[in-house]
Amino acid sequence: MQRYDYEVLAPDGSVLTGAMHSGSEAEAMRELERKGLVPLSLNLHRPRSARWAGKAKLQESDVILALHELATMLLSGVPVAEAVAAQASSGHHPKLVEGFAKISSELTRGSAFTAALADAGIPLPAYALQLARAGEMTGRLGEALRDAVRQMEEAHASAAEVRNALVYPTVLVFAGIAAVLLLFVFVVPKFSRLLDRAEDLPLLAWAVLSLGQWVNNNALLMLVVGGGAVAAIVAALRQPRLRMRLLDVLAGVPVLGDWLSEAEIGRWASVLAALVGQRVPVLTALELATEAIRFPQRRKRMAQVTRRVRDGVPLSDALEDQDALTSTGYNLIRVGERAGELPAMLASLGRLYDEAGRRRMKRFVALIEPLAILIIGSVIGVIILAVILAITSANDLAI
Repeated sequence: MQRYDYEVLAPDGSVLTGAMHSGSEAEAMRELERKGLVPLSLNLHRPRSARWAGKAKLQESDVILALHELATMLLSGVPVAEAVAAQASSGHHPKLVEGFAKISSELTRGSAFTAALADAGIPLPAYALQLARAGEMTGRLGEALRDAVRQMEEAHASAAEVRNALVYPTVLVFAGIAAVLLLFVFVVPKFSRLLDRAEDLPLLAWAVLSLGQWVNNNALLMLVVGGGAVAAIVAALRQPRLRMRLLDVLAGVPVLGDWLSEAEIGRWASVLAALVGQRVPVLTALELATEAIRFPQRRKRMAQVTRRVRDGVPLSDALEDQDALTSTGYNLIRVGERAGELPAMLASLGRLYDEAGRRRMKRFVALIEPLAILIIGSVIGVIILAVILAITSANDLAI
């Protein structure tokens, strides 16, 4: 049973509003008409919890919780339509409630669950949609959503770990930038009058004092240019094609590229393990897992692996031909193929790459701090050295 909010025209001409429970929108409409009421509007009830009154931003944890509840209901034997309708009537974030309401409406029209989920506006990673599609294909949607939730929880935990690790380096970098700006705004201009004797100043002192004077004379221009640059970068990052190119560039950066690549392979292996574990044919599972890869070059490589497997080449050999994994990865997959335990071996491979990615991440973050200290310290040192050179040159001239 679902709850509907209605607005009707009574026989006496008054407009009445209220709520009722019914099995479907059509049944609710007929029940109102039997009572002699003329329906003006009839909508699925969407409660607004008090904690969302401030229109808080939808968080990834909110999506994970809602998807976890949906998977739990499906695994408990609740039909898909009823489970989705229950989520549409829940106290989740308004955007989630609206998304589940759209899915419920599409399901009543006969649409497939995954098609409705993709169009519902709920922010889900590509691999979650692929897992849901595979689960719907095999009749194991609840298990597929549970696997998607597990993957999302691991990705959320990894992202939180990265954010926490970057807090101190970020504070350090901004503090250093602020210190440099303060020197240029308040310290360097005090000695700008020495530029009147520019021919007698050392080159370093002249360059720093000139730059400081220019910064102070064009502060508004710098703010406008800086703001425009930030806005342009944000707008560019919203373009999918530019984001893909950026990912390919980052994949070639030492340490950072290794970290991102290993994390991507770990996610691919985990998704493929979940798909094969749900009895999805290997070729279909490879295609779905490949679509979830974000790096364009790696996606092309995995697409070539899929074509090789379609031609009859074993998965381990196809991966090795494309140099897609390490020797450990090839051995694990080869053992899984021979023993009929491919899902377990792929899951183990995913865990290995996840752990390797975390180690790379920690190494990358550990490099940021000394590099930031070195760069900022060098800049501040150059400024102070330039000021000292300017002072000593002025004293020499005075003597």
